[in-house]
Amino acid sequence: MTSTIPIGVTVNGVDHEFAESLSIRELLTRLELPCQGVALAVDGAVFPKSRWDEPVGRGWTIEVLTAVQGG
Repeated sequence: MTSTIPIGVTVNGVDHEFAESLSIRELLTRLELPCQGVALAVDGAVFPKSRWDEPVGRGWTIEVLTAVQGG
């Protein structure tokens, strides 16, 4: 009997748990967050879009950042 350990991550300060492995891109879609016009930081470091198809790691803290215009 195989036991699945949930993947716990924090996105924009909110804890989430997923039963299965998923990529950053799938995570954004599942949480209804935009994939366009955003940047990501994982554990405080920029996470390039070229890596968004890699699996999300357990315990990651992810910040989804959008550009803000100001004057």
